[in-house]
Amino acid sequence: MKSKAKKDKFFRRFTRVAESNLIIIMVALIFSLWVLNDKFLSFNNITNLLRQTAIIGVLAVGMTFVILSGGIDLSVGSVLAFSSILASKLMVAGLPVWASITLALIAGAIIGAFMGIIIHKGKVPAFIATLGGMTIVRGLVMLMCGAQKIMGLPEAIGDFAVNRYLGIPAMVYVWFLTIFIGWFISKYTVFGRNMYAIGSNTEAARLSGVKIGINICGIYGFSALMSSVAGILMTARLGNGVPTAGQGYELDAIAAVVVGGGSLNGAVGSIPGTVLGTVIIASIRNGGTLLGINPFILDISVGSLIVIAVLFDQLRKNKTT
Repeated sequence: MKSKAKKDKFFRRFTRVAESNLIIIMVALIFSLWVLNDKFLSFNNITNLLRQTAIIGVLAVGMTFVILSGGIDLSVGSVLAFSSILASKLMVAGLPVWASITLALIAGAIIGAFMGIIIHKGKVPAFIATLGGMTIVRGLVMLMCGAQKIMGLPEAIGDFAVNRYLGIPAMVYVWFLTIFIGWFISKYTVFGRNMYAIGSNTEAARLSGVKIGINICGIYGFSALMSSVAGILMTARLGNGVPTAGQGYELDAIAAVVVGGGSLNGAVGSIPGTVLGTVIIASIRNGGTLLGINPFILDISVGSLIVIAVLFDQLRKNKTT
């Protein structure tokens, strides 16, 4: 127990140091991009960057919970599309916008909780369970809409994507809200403490009285709920329900968590770190576009950043063993 407490203390200290380093990296990156192109810090570019980042940012909040628990969720992009198509079909059928969105969010969370059951009760590795879930849900999406866009949505849903409050897009406020909710749950609730405990040592957590099954279902349910929120934002942004939406987004969400200091081994990471990771990746892509850098070179840069982040995590892990 003493060694576990010592390890947990190290994890907390490592997370704080990682967040401080990320802030320094982000400030240096932003300053460099501003020096190279003064339009980078213009109000219009910053608001566009935030709007472009909002959807991945919401996904990354949910992915943080999964990775902190020592798991992985490859189904988030498919759940995003599922919620988008379900809400769109309900709205086109005449159901009020608020009711359509609510049902889509609930359905998405149920899918996530079900995958949690498969992982815990079925003892299926999270990678395999969510990989299968990704394929199944994407196939379900195509069946639901016949692989066609769902058009003719109410104007209110499209207006939300272009509305601004204090000059900031409405979608960004939704991202900020999910950040606060994720941060509060992970830092100040029993569920959040259980999540870290499961990621640190599942068996030790079970012996300490943590109900592993309920918490695993809750973690994957929350991740799917965030994916569903992202799906609604995507619907608003595109103005249609698009069945191919969210393809590849699971990799971007994982990248944001890893670059933000999260460990794929579990128990290391935080919501603030994920936000910083999301902004750093988005800034590289946005700044690179402003500078006219080849997008393939930007992909190489982001991929290298992910590898370096994982390498540092492995070095950190080796020091604790």
